[in-house]
Amino acid sequence: MKVPWWRRLFPGISLRRDVDDIKSLFGRYVREETVEPVKRIARYAAFGAAGSIFVGFGTLMLLVALLRFLQHFRVLDGSLSWLPYLIVAVVALGVLALTAWRIVGDTSVRRRLKDPS
Repeated sequence: MKVPWWRRLFPGISLRRDVDDIKSLFGRYVREETVEPVKRIARYAAFGAAGSIFVGFGTLMLLVALLRFLQHFRVLDGSLSWLPYLIVAVVALGVLALTAWRIVGDTSVRRRLKDPS
């Protein structure tokens, strides 16, 4: 069997090895640039979702505690029994407004506070 001319110029070169190297390189690239960042983002989102569920549940429990505290006063019995509910609703709307303001708030203000230059 005659050896091709290019094999004599480049001894030790194997097409199979080159193909295996390319497949290995491509696999590492895909894993580093797509799979691992997606895993990090998913982990970040999962912890964020769990945290917001816990904070929301805690806020709800505090609002119920405030309602029960306000209902404890004798002044708010009878014809004023609706007042504790109104107070708790206003406080809940205030908490929602504060949360929305912090979420949508202007990030340039925060950047200026971090970097005064």
